[in-house]
Amino acid sequence: MGFHLPSIRRRGDVPKGHVAVYVGENRKKRFVIPISYLNHPSFQELLSQAEEEFGFDHPMGGLTIPCAEDIFLDLTSRLCRS
Repeated sequence: MGFHLPSIRRRGDVPKGHVAVYVGENRKKRFVIPISYLNHPSFQELLSQAEEEFGFDHPMGGLTIPCAEDIFLDLTSRLCRS
């Protein structure tokens, strides 16, 4: 059974109810996550950090989250289980 972590997908391959985000401090990876994650308080903190660093101009052309990939994966795996 297990749990499902957000997966890396090709550009334009975002299913309904999901959003693509770019994660990382140097080399950014693209993840596709459920939109519902965006309302979670822990995820809101990451979004605040993104706003502080990038404002509304995201250089990757999508939502860029400036945190370590392992922190992002830990958070999304906890959100997936709840």
